[in-house]
Amino acid sequence: MGKNSRPSIQKRAKEKARQERRKEKDARRVETKERRATVSPRTGEDPDIAGIVPGPQPLPPEFDPPLTHQES
Repeated sequence: MGKNSRPSIQKRAKEKARQERRKEKDARRVETKERRATVSPRTGEDPDIAGIVPGPQPLPPEFDPPLTHQES
């Protein structure tokens, strides 16, 4: 009986696909590296935390206790 040559063909196809993916990844890495080099670093304040001071924060208006009406 002869040996089936199919596994080596499949192996070759898998290796070729693996090499192609590696090339694509390397290209993406180079592109990202170049893009990061040209973009200036962020300056200024983070908009998510702008205006927040360390320590306890005041309660939002919806959590204020209701005012009691004092009769005089």
